[in-house]
Amino acid sequence: MPLSPQGQALLLRGGEALGLDLAPHLEAFSRLYDLLLEGNRKASLTALRTEEEIVLKHFLDSLTLLRLPLWEGPLRVLDLGTGPGFPGLPLKIVRPELEMVLLDATRKKVAFVEEAIAALGLRGAWALWGRAEVLAHAPEHREAYGRVVARAVAPLCVLAELGLPFLAPEGVMVAQKGPRVEEELSGLPEALEVLGGALLGVETFPLPFSGEGRSLVLLKKAHPTPSRYPRRPGVPERNPLC
Repeated sequence: MPLSPQGQALLLRGGEALGLDLAPHLEAFSRLYDLLLEGNRKASLTALRTEEEIVLKHFLDSLTLLRLPLWEGPLRVLDLGTGPGFPGLPLKIVRPELEMVLLDATRKKVAFVEEAIAALGLRGAWALWGRAEVLAHAPEHREAYGRVVARAVAPLCVLAELGLPFLAPEGVMVAQKGPRVEEELSGLPEALEVLGGALLGVETFPLPFSGEGRSLVLLKKAHPTPSRYPRRPGVPERNPLC
Protein backbone atom coordinates (compact mmCIF):
# COMPACT_ATOMS: atom_id res chain seq x y z
CA MET A 1 0.00 0.00 0.00
CA PRO A 2 1.64 3.28 -1.11
CA LEU A 3 1.41 6.52 0.83
CA SER A 4 -2.06 8.04 0.75
CA PRO A 5 -2.54 11.61 -0.52
CA GLN A 6 -2.73 12.68 3.12
CA GLY A 7 0.53 10.90 3.90
CA GLN A 8 2.24 12.48 0.91
CA ALA A 9 1.03 15.92 1.94
CA LEU A 10 2.30 15.35 5.49
CA LEU A 11 5.71 14.32 4.15
CA LEU A 12 5.92 17.35 1.87
CA ARG A 13 4.93 19.78 4.63
CA GLY A 14 7.41 18.16 6.99
CA GLY A 15 10.11 18.50 4.38
CA GLU A 16 9.32 22.20 4.01
CA ALA A 17 9.63 22.60 7.79
CA LEU A 18 13.11 21.09 7.52
CA GLY A 19 14.04 23.21 4.51
CA LEU A 20 13.81 20.27 2.10
CA ASP A 21 11.93 19.84 -1.16
CA LEU A 22 10.78 16.23 -1.01
CA ALA A 23 8.53 16.37 -4.08
CA PRO A 24 11.16 14.68 -6.31
CA HIS A 25 11.38 11.85 -3.79
CA LEU A 26 7.69 11.16 -3.14
CA GLU A 27 7.66 8.01 -5.25
CA ALA A 28 10.66 6.56 -3.43
CA PHE A 29 9.21 7.29 0.03
CA SER A 30 5.85 5.88 -1.02
CA ARG A 31 7.57 2.70 -2.19
CA LEU A 32 9.57 2.50 1.03
CA TYR A 33 6.37 2.85 3.05
CA ASP A 34 4.79 0.00 1.08
CA LEU A 35 7.88 -2.19 1.58
CA LEU A 36 7.90 -1.46 5.32
CA LEU A 37 4.25 -2.43 5.72
CA GLU A 38 4.80 -5.66 3.81
CA GLY A 39 8.01 -6.43 5.70
CA ASN A 40 6.27 -5.82 9.02
CA ARG A 41 3.63 -8.38 8.14
CA LYS A 42 6.33 -11.01 7.59
CA ALA A 43 8.58 -10.09 10.51
CA SER A 44 8.32 -7.54 13.28
CA LEU A 45 10.51 -4.69 12.02
CA THR A 46 9.06 -1.64 13.75
CA ALA A 47 6.57 -0.87 16.50
CA LEU A 48 5.18 2.03 14.46
CA ARG A 49 2.04 1.03 12.62
CA THR A 50 0.09 4.04 11.36
CA GLU A 51 0.95 6.05 8.28
CA GLU A 52 1.30 9.24 10.31
CA GLU A 53 3.69 7.59 12.78
CA ILE A 54 5.89 6.20 10.02
CA VAL A 55 6.03 9.48 8.11
CA LEU A 56 6.77 11.55 11.22
CA LYS A 57 8.89 9.23 13.33
CA HIS A 58 10.77 7.29 10.66
CA PHE A 59 10.96 9.41 7.51
CA LEU A 60 11.01 12.97 8.83
CA ASP A 61 12.84 12.12 12.05
CA SER A 62 15.62 10.55 9.96
CA LEU A 63 15.80 13.62 7.74
CA THR A 64 16.33 15.98 10.67
CA LEU A 65 20.00 15.06 10.24
CA LEU A 66 19.99 17.26 7.16
CA ARG A 67 19.54 20.29 9.41
CA LEU A 68 23.28 20.01 9.89
CA PRO A 69 25.81 21.26 7.28
CA LEU A 70 27.67 17.95 7.28
CA TRP A 71 26.60 16.22 4.10
CA GLU A 72 28.16 18.08 1.18
CA GLY A 73 30.39 16.31 -1.30
CA PRO A 74 31.07 12.59 -1.62
CA LEU A 75 31.05 11.01 1.84
CA ARG A 76 31.14 7.46 3.12
CA VAL A 77 28.49 7.17 5.84
CA LEU A 78 27.88 4.35 8.32
CA ASP A 79 24.38 3.95 9.76
CA LEU A 80 25.16 2.18 13.03
CA GLY A 81 22.28 0.01 14.27
CA THR A 82 20.07 0.88 11.31
CA GLY A 83 17.19 -1.45 12.25
CA PRO A 84 14.86 -1.51 9.24
CA GLY A 85 16.88 1.24 7.56
CA PHE A 86 16.59 4.43 9.59
CA PRO A 87 18.03 6.97 9.26
CA GLY A 88 20.13 5.55 6.43
CA LEU A 89 17.48 4.87 3.77
CA PRO A 90 15.79 8.31 3.95
CA LEU A 91 19.22 9.97 3.92
CA LYS A 92 20.24 8.00 0.85
CA ILE A 93 16.99 8.79 -0.95
CA VAL A 94 17.39 12.54 -0.46
CA ARG A 95 21.20 12.62 -0.77
CA PRO A 96 21.94 9.94 -3.40
CA GLU A 97 25.58 11.01 -3.65
CA LEU A 98 26.27 9.64 -0.18
CA GLU A 99 27.94 6.24 -0.03
CA MET A 100 25.83 4.53 2.61
CA VAL A 101 26.57 1.39 4.64
CA LEU A 102 23.67 0.28 6.86
CA LEU A 103 24.81 -1.95 9.71
CA ASP A 104 22.70 -4.03 12.07
CA ALA A 105 23.19 -7.13 14.18
CA THR A 106 19.70 -8.53 13.49
CA ARG A 107 19.66 -10.61 10.33
CA LYS A 108 15.97 -10.17 9.49
CA LYS A 109 16.35 -6.40 9.56
CA VAL A 110 19.44 -6.51 7.36
CA ALA A 111 17.54 -8.76 4.94
CA PHE A 112 14.76 -6.16 4.76
CA VAL A 113 17.26 -3.34 4.16
CA GLU A 114 18.85 -5.36 1.34
CA GLU A 115 15.40 -5.83 -0.21
CA ALA A 116 14.60 -2.12 0.12
CA ILE A 117 17.91 -1.06 -1.45
CA ALA A 118 17.25 -3.31 -4.43
CA ALA A 119 13.59 -2.30 -4.81
CA LEU A 120 14.42 1.41 -4.64
CA GLY A 121 17.41 1.09 -6.97
CA LEU A 122 19.74 2.81 -4.52
CA ARG A 123 23.22 2.64 -6.00
CA GLY A 124 26.06 3.10 -3.55
CA ALA A 125 24.15 1.63 -0.60
CA TRP A 126 24.91 -1.65 1.16
CA ALA A 127 23.35 -3.56 4.03
CA LEU A 128 25.84 -5.11 6.45
CA TRP A 129 25.11 -7.77 9.05
CA GLY A 130 27.31 -8.05 12.14
CA ARG A 131 28.36 -6.63 15.48
CA ALA A 132 29.96 -3.21 15.60
CA GLU A 133 32.39 -4.46 18.26
CA VAL A 134 33.79 -6.94 15.71
CA LEU A 135 33.52 -5.00 12.45
CA ALA A 136 35.18 -1.89 13.88
CA HIS A 137 38.40 -3.91 14.11
CA ALA A 138 38.29 -5.00 10.45
CA PRO A 139 40.75 -3.03 8.28
CA GLU A 140 38.11 -2.26 5.65
CA HIS A 141 35.93 -0.54 8.26
CA ARG A 142 38.35 0.88 10.84
CA GLU A 143 38.62 4.67 10.43
CA ALA A 144 36.96 4.28 7.02
CA TYR A 145 33.93 6.59 7.30
CA GLY A 146 33.60 10.35 7.13
CA ARG A 147 30.31 10.23 9.03
CA VAL A 148 28.63 7.82 11.43
CA VAL A 149 24.95 8.18 12.30
CA ALA A 150 23.02 6.36 15.02
CA ARG A 151 19.38 6.61 16.01
CA ALA A 152 17.94 5.21 19.25
CA VAL A 153 20.68 2.59 19.53
CA ALA A 154 22.36 2.93 22.94
CA PRO A 155 23.43 5.48 25.58
CA LEU A 156 25.99 8.02 24.40
CA CYS A 157 28.91 6.45 26.27
CA VAL A 158 28.23 3.13 24.57
CA LEU A 159 27.64 4.76 21.18
CA ALA A 160 30.93 6.63 21.41
CA GLU A 161 32.84 3.38 21.94
CA LEU A 162 31.00 1.63 19.13
CA GLY A 163 31.04 4.48 16.61
CA LEU A 164 34.27 6.46 16.98
CA PRO A 165 36.54 3.59 15.84
CA PHE A 166 34.75 3.64 12.47
CA LEU A 167 35.42 7.36 11.93
CA ALA A 168 38.26 8.63 9.81
CA PRO A 169 40.38 11.44 11.32
CA GLU A 170 38.31 14.62 11.64
CA GLY A 171 35.16 12.62 10.88
CA VAL A 172 31.90 13.37 12.69
CA MET A 173 29.41 11.09 14.40
CA VAL A 174 25.82 12.26 14.92
CA ALA A 175 23.70 10.55 17.56
CA GLN A 176 19.96 11.18 17.33
CA LYS A 177 18.48 11.47 20.80
CA GLY A 178 15.34 12.65 22.57
CA PRO A 179 14.95 15.83 24.63
CA ARG A 180 16.44 14.54 27.90
CA VAL A 181 20.02 14.06 26.82
CA GLU A 182 21.74 15.92 29.69
CA GLU A 183 22.13 12.80 31.85
CA GLU A 184 23.94 10.98 29.05
CA LEU A 185 26.20 13.96 28.43
CA SER A 186 27.36 14.22 32.04
CA GLY A 187 29.86 11.36 31.92
CA LEU A 188 30.70 11.60 28.22
CA PRO A 189 33.94 13.68 28.40
CA GLU A 190 35.70 10.90 30.29
CA ALA A 191 34.82 8.35 27.61
CA LEU A 192 35.72 10.71 24.77
CA GLU A 193 39.15 11.35 26.23
CA VAL A 194 39.84 7.61 26.20
CA LEU A 195 38.43 7.08 22.71
CA GLY A 196 40.04 10.04 20.93
CA GLY A 197 36.79 11.95 20.52
CA ALA A 198 35.52 15.44 21.24
CA LEU A 199 32.04 16.87 21.74
CA LEU A 200 31.28 19.38 18.99
CA GLY A 201 27.87 20.38 20.29
CA VAL A 202 24.23 19.49 20.79
CA GLU A 203 21.35 20.82 18.70
CA THR A 204 17.84 20.58 20.14
CA PHE A 205 14.59 21.20 18.27
CA PRO A 206 10.99 19.96 18.00
CA LEU A 207 10.00 17.31 15.48
CA PRO A 208 7.71 18.83 12.84
CA PHE A 209 3.98 18.65 13.68
CA SER A 210 4.26 16.35 16.70
CA GLY A 211 6.37 18.86 18.63
CA GLU A 212 8.31 16.04 20.30
CA GLY A 213 11.76 17.15 21.43
CA ARG A 214 14.80 15.90 19.56
CA SER A 215 18.56 16.33 20.08
CA LEU A 216 21.46 15.81 17.69
CA VAL A 217 24.72 15.12 19.52
CA LEU A 218 27.83 15.76 17.43
CA LEU A 219 31.07 13.93 18.22
CA LYS A 220 34.33 14.52 16.34
CA LYS A 221 37.23 12.11 15.80
CA ALA A 222 40.01 14.25 17.22
CA HIS A 223 42.67 11.53 17.67
CA PRO A 224 43.04 7.87 16.67
CA THR A 225 41.04 5.51 18.85
CA PRO A 226 43.29 3.06 20.75
CA SER A 227 43.31 -0.35 19.09
CA ARG A 228 41.69 -2.10 22.07
CA TYR A 229 38.40 -0.29 21.43
CA PRO A 230 35.69 -1.25 20.97
CA ARG A 231 35.90 -4.04 23.50
CA ARG A 232 34.40 -7.50 23.02
CA PRO A 233 30.70 -7.83 22.07
CA GLY A 234 28.46 -6.94 24.98
CA VAL A 235 31.19 -5.42 27.14
CA PRO A 236 30.50 -1.75 26.20
CA GLU A 237 26.88 -2.15 27.30
CA ARG A 238 27.69 -4.05 30.50
CA ASN A 239 30.61 -1.88 31.52
CA PRO A 240 30.36 1.55 29.85
CA LEU A 241 33.34 3.88 29.91
CA CYS A 242 31.39 6.68 31.60
